Amino acid sequence: MRNRTREVWFVVFPGSELLDLSGPWSVLGYANEVLGWPAYAPKIVSAARGAVPTRHGVVLGGASSIEEAARNGFPNTVVIAGATPANGRSAGEMKVARWLREHSRRISRIVSICTGAFVLGEAGLLDRRSATTHWVYRDELRNRFARARVESESLFLRDGRVWTSAGITAGLDLMLAIIEEDHGHRAALTVAKSLVLYLRRSDQQAMFFDESIVPARELDSSVHILTALIQGHLAKPLPIAKLAKLAGMSTRTLARVCERDFGQTPSSVIRRMRLEQAQRMLEHTSLPLKTIATRTGVGDEGTLWRLFRRQLGIAPMEYRKRFKPSRAA
Repeated sequence: MRNRTREVWFVVFPGSELLDLSGPWSVLGYANEVLGWPAYAPKIVSAARGAVPTRHGVVLGGASSIEEAARNGFPNTVVIAGATPANGRSAGEMKVARWLREHSRRISRIVSICTGAFVLGEAGLLDRRSATTHWVYRDELRNRFARARVESESLFLRDGRVWTSAGITAGLDLMLAIIEEDHGHRAALTVAKSLVLYLRRSDQQAMFFDESIVPARELDSSVHILTALIQGHLAKPLPIAKLAKLAGMSTRTLARVCERDFGQTPSSVIRRMRLEQAQRMLEHTSLPLKTIATRTGVGDEGTLWRLFRRQLGIAPMEYRKRFKPSRAA
């Protein structure tokens, strides 16, 4: 049925990322405007009733406790916002996880934004399901919930009635996909245009990773050394043996370090950094694809095209069209 109002609970915790709430909430608000009737009724819910301070100081008032909200019935959709770092869950998050474990069968759609996936994991909702989260915490999610199939090549994933998204703004893409499922492609496209978004960065599109934004605590000297060495040799062939020699390691040690610190093989790390440099050049220059392919060591235009399609789900020129600032050189 497309003419009924769907109640959507946004479950937040002290320290939640405000964008995990405000972004998807706004998408639903625009959907109501586009459709011309209240297709969605969002509501702020938390483990306890009252004000909820978010990560950067904005305080959300008027949150209902999850038990209080359930007295009036269960929602169509529950959206769990990311909160505390993945190495520890708060009492409130564990309370919500227990509630979900008990009542999730009565909810049609369960969604996590960013590290909200850890709450779903604690509730057992990721068991034998494909899932994703912010790339910084992806390995922790995989280690914590061994029965989950944690994937790294998607902005968001749907497995049955459980939806998970990657970084913070991937929640926008996920919510647009939900609108498309509920109300069709045209409605979702109109909402995306209203928000100056694309419909859509595919659920199979890789997260646009940039090593420079990794929190310092996530890095050690080997990561910095390898990153600098690879970036300094991108334009030329870089066999694994040569990289190992430059880094002062055996090839076996290099493989262990790359698996430990990057979660990838050395060849995959090199390929990823070539891709990231090509992304930056497409965003910030007007160089032709042939020049970009040469300067990043990819080889030729055809190889660059295949790399973008395989890793990002988009052709290089389309990537430039979407992500290049209007005043780029």
